[in-house]
Amino acid sequence: MYESLFSYIHQYSESPLTAADEILIKKSFVPATLKKKELFLKQGDVCQYTGFILQGAMRQYSIDSSGTEHIIQLAIENWWMVDRESYLMKTPSVYNIDAWEDTKLLILKLADLERLLTIPTIKEMFWQMNQSNFIASQKRLNYSITLPAKERYEALLKNYPDFVQRFPQHTIASYLGISKETLSRVRSKLFQK
Repeated sequence: MYESLFSYIHQYSESPLTAADEILIKKSFVPATLKKKELFLKQGDVCQYTGFILQGAMRQYSIDSSGTEHIIQLAIENWWMVDRESYLMKTPSVYNIDAWEDTKLLILKLADLERLLTIPTIKEMFWQMNQSNFIASQKRLNYSITLPAKERYEALLKNYPDFVQRFPQHTIASYLGISKETLSRVRSKLFQK
């Protein structure tokens, strides 16, 4: 069960884990399961956990005053899911997070994360992971304000091809910040080539 997590840690850190480190990690991360559409976090609640996805798919979204969902993040195996602001600042979340598919994950409380950050390998992993996340967020923001819909979709296909296979078109459209109709036109033009 922890093999994927240990593989992820080694991918983002050059420092090895000791046997004692691995035991502490196993004690800190708790296995959890979510059924499709089950909430991991409800808007207004404080995010208690960060989750490492072992199997399945999740989404983070807000709902505006007209009831429209706005997808903030999509995640699949070997991705993390959390509302960072709520988790770190202990403030009520403005987001919902749910399972798009039946999902298995390892969850971690903030107190356990803080304890794990004393392990150099974990500290290095989180540093690298946060840098990668920041760069990806910056690119996504830039794409959403500078690129036309077709180029946003092409960037998604290039960088996250699994998303298109795992999430429905309306979810992908929301994630890209475009309408379902626009995405349908973009896809039609791309597949006509």
